Amino acid sequence: MPGITLGEAVYRASRLLKEKGAASPRLDAEVLLAHVLGQDRVYLYRESGRQLDTADAGRYSKLLERRTTGEPVAYLTGHKEFMGFDFLVGPRVLIPRPETELMVEYALGLFKGWAGAQVAVDVGTGSGAVAVSLARLAPDCAVYATDASAAALAVARQNASRHDVPVYFGHGDLLGPLQGVLEPDAAAVIAANLPYIPQGDLPGLPREVWGFEPHEALDGGPDGLELYRRLIPQALNLLAPGGHLLMEIGPDQARSVLQLTANHLWEASVLPDLAGRPRLAVARKKSRKK
Repeated sequence: MPGITLGEAVYRASRLLKEKGAASPRLDAEVLLAHVLGQDRVYLYRESGRQLDTADAGRYSKLLERRTTGEPVAYLTGHKEFMGFDFLVGPRVLIPRPETELMVEYALGLFKGWAGAQVAVDVGTGSGAVAVSLARLAPDCAVYATDASAAALAVARQNASRHDVPVYFGHGDLLGPLQGVLEPDAAAVIAANLPYIPQGDLPGLPREVWGFEPHEALDGGPDGLELYRRLIPQALNLLAPGGHLLMEIGPDQARSVLQLTANHLWEASVLPDLAGRPRLAVARKKSRKK
């Protein structure tokens, strides 16, 4: 690949990735080359006639080789954009998805009409994308985050530090780490993007997901709702009256998750993502009757 222009390098890489079954070969080729050069993708178009030197060509070839095995682009670059912010990612954490931005946007809308203290909890924080985004976009909000993975929390703490926001991180199961930290009825919002893939569906996931992303961040038990089934009663204790529990789910889980909140304690609904698929379960804790 040395001795060719940037434009030619992208063209050849795109063809290679397309042959290997990449879903977005041109985009992948551009992102990886821009990463190697320490530039943005616009630079590749502006300087398409520039020669690719030998050292950069070698680094690019190695990344392309790894990409052909299915390794996600975000792991190859170590970065992923979420809510317009750059986050560090790696094999220890699930890669943030665009559909999860719906959860953050909904939470931000809730804060605008919230009269009490703005307290948000991110359960299963992973890379910290949700928690850090909330802390950046709602600076008056106190943000708490938990995860069962100490390795994931290390990444989340890095991201909070990079974005210079205060987030309390607790290591442990679901809301357990916040016992003694937050009082009952304290949270305005609890956001949860927990593993929700049914166990039987895991082997059928795309190669770059099942082969590279942490399985513990994907496996939601027999029906995918095992962790949500345990979270809902915990959230009821921690949420303030009128507070909301936000849960990202799979498109075929709307009816099942609504059944978990089908009682006099909750008002629940499911919102679609940008593709029109059921994605965000919203459960509001009913206010106590006087």
